[in-house]
Amino acid sequence: MSEDKELEEIKRRKMMELMSQQAPEEEEIKKEEEIAKQNILRQILEPDARERLANLKLARPDLAQAVENQLILLAQSGRVYKKISDGELKEILRRLTSQKREIRIVRR
Repeated sequence: MSEDKELEEIKRRKMMELMSQQAPEEEEIKKEEEIAKQNILRQILEPDARERLANLKLARPDLAQAVENQLILLAQSGRVYKKISDGELKEILRRLTSQKREIRIVRR
């Protein structure tokens, strides 16, 4: 009986060790993807536009993520010919936010 408990304990420790080894690998992959993403954005955005996008990421992370993904797709497909300025980024954001419906609650 005690051998079974010891065997189970060894199995549990080994499983925990394997799981802890896999987690850093996944984190490293995510960090590398984020670095690659930031490098692409650095190439296609002017400093003012990058700053605006960073501020937007703090206020509205979902919208910032969507904008980043769209900009990266445009860059990878070769549709970005020059660096995107702050004004152009403002226009992109205005177009994206104007597409959302406004919800009004009327009380009677």
